[in-house]
Parts: sequence; structure tokens; C-alpha cells
Amino acid sequence: MDIEPQFWVRVLLLDNVETCTLKIESSFSITDDPNLQTQLPIARFDQIDAPISIQLINGEITIGGRPFMNDEVIVFPDEPYIFKLNGNGYRGKLKLIIKPDGGSFDAINLVPPEAYLAGVVGAEMPNYWEPEALKAQTIAARTYCFYIKKRFGGNRKWDMKKTAAHQVYRGVSAESAQIWNIVNQTKGQVLVCKQTDGTEDIFPTYYSSICGGYTENSKNVFGDSFEPLIGVPCPYCRDVAKPKFFSWPMIQFDNAYVVTRLLQRYPNLKQLGEITNIEPTEQSNYAEFSRLTKVKLSGSNGKSDFLKAEDFRLAIDPTGRKLRSAICQIAKRGDKWEFSSGRGWGHGVGMCQCGAQGMARKGKNAKQILSYYYPSSKILTIDY
Repeated sequence: MDIEPQFWVRVLLLDNVETCTLKIESSFSITDDPNLQTQLPIARFDQIDAPISIQLINGEITIGGRPFMNDEVIVFPDEPYIFKLNGNGYRGKLKLIIKPDGGSFDAINLVPPEAYLAGVVGAEMPNYWEPEALKAQTIAARTYCFYIKKRFGGNRKWDMKKTAAHQVYRGVSAESAQIWNIVNQTKGQVLVCKQTDGTEDIFPTYYSSICGGYTENSKNVFGDSFEPLIGVPCPYCRDVAKPKFFSWPMIQFDNAYVVTRLLQRYPNLKQLGEITNIEPTEQSNYAEFSRLTKVKLSGSNGKSDFLKAEDFRLAIDPTGRKLRSAICQIAKRGDKWEFSSGRGWGHGVGMCQCGAQGMARKGKNAKQILSYYYPSSKILTIDY
């Protein structure tokens, strides 16, 4: 817990809520010091066995019925520094921030990086997988976290979401002795690559579940360009992934549903009038399959627009559990859109998680796995 505050990770646990439930098995303090430097408590709560309510009442955060005037308050438990929010356990501190409109608040977990990673790695990869695959996952997750924190955290009150929008974070429930051991073994290790100005720095170490046989160039999916994210063949994930996930069944969505989802996510598409056609316009072709990278949307008024295939996919299925990847074929069948010949799970950029496990099974270590999926990168250790 004695890590410099600038290295702590701020994880958005709840967004735009008016109430939530807090349970802390130790005593805890509350401060309104946003810098966490002095940490002079403005309130102390002794150990409370029952959950207590956090609510926004008359524009003030109330905790256990006690109001606090500041727009930002921080709850920090005594040892073992664990709190439960809506029944889910997390390490570190809890920051509550009232939204500018005064109608709701955000709940943010302030957590040291290693404790954060212990709650990520076991959520992103089974903890019984090969230790070298777990090490590779840990280093990739640490790098990704610090990159997003550095790139975007300065302009907002939090660094990471707890969902797959960034990387899945389940807090204490994802921890295990195996995971903690690997997190500690790799402490401070991140991946760097050469930047356009010639310096070395961290980069967004994307990863996904099953690439399907070839990882994708990040430029085609996220629009950014880093040398380690150009895409590589992956003969490893097929032997690890469950067959029903490696090749997924044909699915259909009603045309009305598809159009509604697209307009909700991208209101500017209303300029097309009624969306009358969807067709792939760009794809990456590999030996056995093609991954869609761009689709064209045509409208009833003759106008058209384009979306990256990954954005199109997640607009239709934000969970990513039905339309699992952009490796598929699209066809109109009556009033339905059909997605067939599906393969892989996720965006396909960077490390293939099932592929990493496949490499580890063949005796490859974490450094070899990472240098394969992120070519021209290298591991550095940072101190914090």
C-alpha cells in the first residue's frame, strides 16, 4: 500500500448511480482530500457487520446515513484494506465522485498496480493455465493498463473500466495463490517498443481470446499503428480453444434490430435515411479465412457511410458473445442479417490468449510468447 499515488490504478466500478451498498469487515476512515496525501479523516467508522447504504441525497453523498459535503469523498479501510461494493470485494480504497449535474455519482477503486493485476489476470485467463502463459498475460495486462492510464487518465477521473472495454477486473474474487505468485514474480515488467520519434516507450498491448489463426494489424481495428501490432500467424490457438468457440455457429439478427443498434451507437448514420444495405468493403485475407475490416452502409437516399468492422460488430452485439469476431460472412436473408462461417473470439489484435497457452504447452516461456505476438518489443522493468 506504500506505492506512490501516481502509480495507483483508478478503476471505474460504478458509473452514474444514485445508490450502492458498502460492506467493510474492518474499521474504516473517510477523507475528502482528493490528493490522498494527508489522508486526514473527516470520519471514522468502527467495524460494521451489516452492509451500509451509500446514497445521493439532496446533492450530497451519504454513507450509512451520514452526509458529506464534498463532491469527492474517499473511503479507506484499515487492514486488510478490502471493501465490498454491491457484494463484490476489492482491495485498496473507494472514491465516490458526484457527477457535474449533481444527479448521480461514480464509484472508483483506487488500487495498487499489483493488486489490480491480481484481479485482472485471473479474470482474463484461467488460473490453472500454464505459468508462462499467465506471466505473458500479466505483463501484457500491466503494460496495457499503464498505457491507457498515461494516454487517457489525465483527462478524466478514472483510468480503466472493469469490463472488457479495457480489460476484465473482478477484484478479490479473481485472485488465487497462483495468480499472486505470478504477479509478484513479474512485478514492474512492461513491454516497450520504438516510437516514431526514436524513443522507447510502452504501447497498447491489446490481446483477445482466440485470434482464429492469424492476429490482425491494429491499424485495421483500432486505427493506431505500432510495429509490434502488425499481426502474425497463430497456429497455436486451434488446439487450445473449444471447437465451438474456435468456429462459431451461424447467427441471425432481424434487420430492424440491426438498424436500431447501429443508430443508437452512431446517430450520425440517420443522415443515410433508412439503412438499406450492409456490405463488406475491406478485409484481411489469410490462407484459410478472411477477417472483415471495413463495412459500407448504404441508405435509402443514396448516401453511404463506412464503419470499421469491429465497431460494426460491437454496435450490433456489445457483449461480443454472439457475434464473436469479424471473421465471418454477411448476407441478407429476407428481413434478417445472417452471419456465417464465424471463427475466433475477439478483435484479434496483439496476443492471442489461447495461442499463448498453446505456446506455453510447447515449452515456450513468457518472453518468447510476448516477443512472438508483439514482434520487435522488449521487456523492461519499472520501479514504483
